[in-house]
Amino acid sequence: MRLILIILVFFAYNHSRSQEGVPIYFDYLTENYYLVHPSMAGVNLVGGKIRSTIRKQWFDQVEAPNLQTLTADLRLSERSGLGLTLFNDENGYHSQKGVYLTYAHHINFNDDIVLSKRPYPSKYDEIDQLSFGISVGGIQNSLDQTTFDNYDFDPLISNLMENTSYFNIDVGMSYVNSKYYAHLTVKNLLFAPDEWYGDINENVNNETRNFKRFVASLGYVFYTDTPWSFEPSSLFQYSDLTFEKSIDFNFKAYYKLNYGRIWAGLSFRNSLEGAEYYQKFDDITAGEKIPVEQNLQLITPLFGIDYKDFVFSYNYSYQFGDVNFSSGGFHQITIGFNFLRGSIECDCF
Repeated sequence: MRLILIILVFFAYNHSRSQEGVPIYFDYLTENYYLVHPSMAGVNLVGGKIRSTIRKQWFDQVEAPNLQTLTADLRLSERSGLGLTLFNDENGYHSQKGVYLTYAHHINFNDDIVLSKRPYPSKYDEIDQLSFGISVGGIQNSLDQTTFDNYDFDPLISNLMENTSYFNIDVGMSYVNSKYYAHLTVKNLLFAPDEWYGDINENVNNETRNFKRFVASLGYVFYTDTPWSFEPSSLFQYSDLTFEKSIDFNFKAYYKLNYGRIWAGLSFRNSLEGAEYYQKFDDITAGEKIPVEQNLQLITPLFGIDYKDFVFSYNYSYQFGDVNFSSGGFHQITIGFNFLRGSIECDCF
């Protein structure tokens, strides 16, 4: 039992190192690119929007990972946007809570731009905008050892709630018009912890303290003469510490209604850097160990509805491949509200 607990501590420690800040799943596809890119705070808006997401993994597992986020961003003026992100991410005995404050500066190249009364553009909008954003956040990591069995004393187990806190910065830039968009963000720009949970941690050098993550997005919206429109997009992630790379390929279809729109889509995530392990084939190779690479692959159908000022969406991620963590999937629900509609006269620069 003590060995199992030590393994769990080790797993939680490594999870916290590999995923600092808000994990990037698929909630950005619910008109919430601000959750990933700080430069999207207040883009294209007259007023602002609120989005809340609940994500739960593997319903058939006890203390499975779960995530809750709450974001709000506001177009403060023709040049400025503000944003707020709150999140709670739990994975077994490990959890992280955080808050980010965001400022975005928007440069409008169109003299006649009229900011939209929707959080998404239409074929009638004349958007031509370059944006820069910075998010400053505070995060607390926790490791709950209060329920660990320490019958045979182990100095690695404190039987306490271990906490450590730090500040972090994300920076990014975006270009958006009514048909296409491009985003580039550097996450965890300053995050370089000297220690984790007190005395449990190893001595680290500069190379192992680099937690920067690069995220890039591209997308294009095809409008038609019918109520239908279509949006292919992609998102690429790269971790500077582990050299992990992954890419999302997304496709969404929208149908415009008098009171809003409905939409559905499909996303495919593929890890470009697989986990390597050795498989032994006694009957074929006389005991030789053959290296095998396993890539994380997720397919995610999603749908949603925009009804007046309200937004609702649901997505379900299914993992496939040779090895799966569990028979259960990943459920995610997003609800939102668009507020403070009005008008802003544009001053381009």
